[in-house]
Amino acid sequence: MSHAQTDTSTHADWIDTVQCMDCLEGLAALPDESVDMAVTSPPYDGVRTYTGFQYDLHATGEQLYRVLKQGSIAAMVIQDQTQNFGKTLTSFRTIVDWCDNIGFKLFECVIYRKHGTEGAWWKHRFRVDHEYIPLFLKGDRPAHFDKEPLKVPSKHGGKVLSGSGNRRTDGTTGETVRRPINEMKCRGTVWDYLMAGDKDPIKRQHPAPFPDAIPEDIIRCFCPEGGLVVDPFMGCGTTAVAAKRLGRHFIGFEISREYCQLVEKRLTRELPRLF
Repeated sequence: MSHAQTDTSTHADWIDTVQCMDCLEGLAALPDESVDMAVTSPPYDGVRTYTGFQYDLHATGEQLYRVLKQGSIAAMVIQDQTQNFGKTLTSFRTIVDWCDNIGFKLFECVIYRKHGTEGAWWKHRFRVDHEYIPLFLKGDRPAHFDKEPLKVPSKHGGKVLSGSGNRRTDGTTGETVRRPINEMKCRGTVWDYLMAGDKDPIKRQHPAPFPDAIPEDIIRCFCPEGGLVVDPFMGCGTTAVAAKRLGRHFIGFEISREYCQLVEKRLTRELPRLF
């Protein structure tokens, strides 16, 4: 489960554990191109109290790029704090930095749609109903991509509808076509988690948990069966639980011993047959 490790010469003993250490120390101990994907949510902009620990997103990105296999995805759940009526742009700066200076491609930037809270300044701002999930790609193309489990019901599924053809580059429109509409369709780049909140009392001991459905969807799409998922900011263990539910392995890093204990509680309670 959750334990500190002093001998970092190998990562074999770290499979399906969360290591209570700084993620840079932990990632540095992993071999090159040994991980199938990464899913994480960093403690960005100090919008929650994380017992005073510091982090370095640039250095974390460098280590993730090194340990990820070619064709792997690193998914990050992130938003920006508002300071003096302006966004910090941490999400955008991180995306540009990881792509321009580390070597990732931005495969896509998904919008995580949620129920926002009004907050103390609700009369002076819009309610924030989203976060970003940039999907960073190492290499030419994803080594594993299966969006079938992510599809959503089509409004007109099973019907045959008519519509204009595609718009051409010269501005003209193709001929009207009739085609059957599939029962299920691609969900696109706005992922709706409005009703995905987890009322887990253990998770709620962490200041910023995200729904289990998020890492589950990402892992289903981008990680092969039996693959290894790393989370450098493990928090309350959501990535770990998702990976094990889906038949994947995980390695997590979490510098707070308090949060490491939360992960142990969750894994012991939710996945007793797997440990």
